[in-house]
Amino acid sequence: MAEREEITVKAEQRTGRGKNDSRRLRARGMVPLTIYGGEGESVSAAAPLRELAAILRSDAGHNAIFTLDVEGIGGNEVMFLDRQLDPVRGRLIHADLRRLVRGQKIEVTVPLHLEGEPEGAQGEGGVLEQLLREVEIRCSPRDIPDAINVDVSHLQVHDVLHVSDLKVDESIEVLTDPETAVATVAIVREEPVEAPVVEAESTEPEVIGKGKKDEEGGEG
Repeated sequence: MAEREEITVKAEQRTGRGKNDSRRLRARGMVPLTIYGGEGESVSAAAPLRELAAILRSDAGHNAIFTLDVEGIGGNEVMFLDRQLDPVRGRLIHADLRRLVRGQKIEVTVPLHLEGEPEGAQGEGGVLEQLLREVEIRCSPRDIPDAINVDVSHLQVHDVLHVSDLKVDESIEVLTDPETAVATVAIVREEPVEAPVVEAESTEPEVIGKGKKDEEGGEG
């Protein structure tokens, strides 16, 4: 597992409440935060949007662990618990953070990354299909992987890889149902396209009915 970068974000206590206070903070480039859990009461704070956005864009994303140093309170290791985005701009406008306790395991969701080209997709007409894109795990905060890499190079046509086949570090417990399918190599068959049926035009001359006088045997 790669060495994690130590990140510290300076924050200020938030004493105001309500939408007006939140607007003033956002106008200054700050994001309202609430810190929950761990050892201590919940804390309302505000931190720079620029720094929080950079953390969310990192490889670890919302599972990134960083230190939030709140003025007058001190630093705590935290990670994102929930976040709210502006529906128009897509910017972070509020976040709930989880305070972490060293040695205490937590449950998180991590992505699955498929690696390799399946043998069944090499000249046999097979197509790799990823059926599951993330799994839930339990581990210590420092053991959370950015992603779980899954080798699919050995898969043949119609083979199915399940959660039970995932190889993870012994410090990680996978909570997703082991029978859940992760990936398969399927055969994609193209349906034959039927030619449109064109009705042949009749070659027989049109028969014109007789007039009323003819029918009645009238004089010509």
